Amino acid sequence: MQNRHVDRARYFEEQTITTKKYVIPYINKLKQIIPNSTILEIGCGEGGNLKPFLDLGSKVTGIDISKGKIENADKFLGDHQFKNNLTLICNDIYNRNDLGVFDIIFLRDVIEHIPNQERFMQFMQNFMGKESMVFFAFPPWQNPFGGHQQMCTNKFLSRLPYFHLLPTFLYKGLLRLFNESQKKIAGLLSIKETGISIERFERILKQNDYGIKEKTSFLINPNYEIKFGLKSRKQIKLISSIPWIRNFFTTAVYYLVTQNNATK
Repeated sequence: MQNRHVDRARYFEEQTITTKKYVIPYINKLKQIIPNSTILEIGCGEGGNLKPFLDLGSKVTGIDISKGKIENADKFLGDHQFKNNLTLICNDIYNRNDLGVFDIIFLRDVIEHIPNQERFMQFMQNFMGKESMVFFAFPPWQNPFGGHQQMCTNKFLSRLPYFHLLPTFLYKGLLRLFNESQKKIAGLLSIKETGISIERFERILKQNDYGIKEKTSFLINPNYEIKFGLKSRKQIKLISSIPWIRNFFTTAVYYLVTQNNATK
């Protein structure tokens, strides 16, 4: 396990830097973020992704099911000059269909953790209007570290690519062999159950009447610049055009989508 996974302040800063440098400019290409923009982040964690939006004076709402993460977000953002524009909620998103409509809905490295993504994508439309746009960023399941095995305590496993693609019984057995805790194993198996490919994600979008307005595949995830000192690189066009195969060599995809027939 890398230090960044236990040092939450450092993780907060990493999220802030990547969102400010890459995500906000990506969204601004199609929908300008201004002080009065309303932003919802689902799975906001400690709020690192929220800070760059808050810096711009936007009205920001973050929701996460983890009480500890919401408490950290309140601590990290408690002295922000625009704190009055921030709403933090500790709850399951399915319990809060009363939040209203937002200009931007934001899910960065979250959709691959959500069970029953089909249900979620339909439910998310509660927060969307005709002008709403959703930003998604996620690692395709089949990429070298799509199982988030970098979170393993064992240093060898944390650097071992693709082994999350083993059949579940072999994957679980290997984690046990290298003395990963039951809690860690349960978490990694949960990710294995919810991991999502590019093809399945786009199929769910189509089934729920979303339209893709912008899509970018990355050979080197923009996150990797602050994490590992690697310069972000877009995926080679030939690779990104080959269904299924592209998942194995794409470390992240960015999407901007809208609801085709929004009525609000």
